[in-house]
Amino acid sequence: MSRAFDSVQLGSIELFCKAAELGGFTAAAETLGLTPAAVSRSVARLEERLGVRLFTRTTRSVRLTSDGQLYHAQCQQALEQIAEAERAVTGQQSVPKGVLRVSVGTVYGHHRLVPLLPGFMAAFREVEVEMNVSNRNIDFVADDYDLAIRLGEPRDSRLVARKLEDATLGVFASPAYLARQGQPQTLDDLQHHDLIQFVRPSTGRPMPWVFRGSQGEDIPFNFNSRQRIHEDVLAGLGWAVAGGGLFQIYHFVAAQAVQAGHLVEVLPSLGGSTRPFYALYPTRQHLSARVRVFVDHLLNATGPENRH
Repeated sequence: MSRAFDSVQLGSIELFCKAAELGGFTAAAETLGLTPAAVSRSVARLEERLGVRLFTRTTRSVRLTSDGQLYHAQCQQALEQIAEAERAVTGQQSVPKGVLRVSVGTVYGHHRLVPLLPGFMAAFREVEVEMNVSNRNIDFVADDYDLAIRLGEPRDSRLVARKLEDATLGVFASPAYLARQGQPQTLDDLQHHDLIQFVRPSTGRPMPWVFRGSQGEDIPFNFNSRQRIHEDVLAGLGWAVAGGGLFQIYHFVAAQAVQAGHLVEVLPSLGGSTRPFYALYPTRQHLSARVRVFVDHLLNATGPENRH
């Protein structure tokens, strides 16, 4: 290692990353068995060397500047590559370890990912999982996520996309609603029913229902309803269970309510249209072992023979 970048500077980078991760010098110091002053001095030396401010400091907290966010993302990747190199030369490269930060939407998070986590945690005991369940878009660098699971194929060439599954759709209603209003037999019958509509947060426009024709083609069904759901699609499921009307949702989401007798699928001969879910992660030369085994675990669990 050259004089311009020695082991002392590498130690300062590690302290900086820990302070950024934990959101403060005191928390980093407690974790590493140092004093807050020692961490602060180390970060100050790093800032002096770089000629930029990495943190905005107040009496109550420290917060990364925009330069600090960029530097943190690059340093985290560099430290991960160093750790991978160490595992390679010590014969431990195949042992996934460390913190895996995952962003997932509410529907897939609650009904697909969460049930799969106990099996993953049991198989890979040196991996820690931090999961954020939210429908908001993320920035992998700024938000420091390793992996995201999203609906639809991404258009960002900087991301690797692995399809987890094509999730099938169905239309469901409660037995009480069907006893009161009757069961539709054709698409034209839907105009006489109460339809619960989901509004896309990204566009503010209602999402059309999609049916599968006799030749396997998709048949879009656009309508306007006085019953609309924003943000949380799971509320539409609850509305249908409560007897509010018909709602289109993925079979894997409705499965538990159907088994319990709370929902019945209608127009099943027109069901089966699909929407894809993808695992996304940044394009990197060295994919960490923990991301690789997590994606493989999801692919194995969501394969056709395991879906229900």
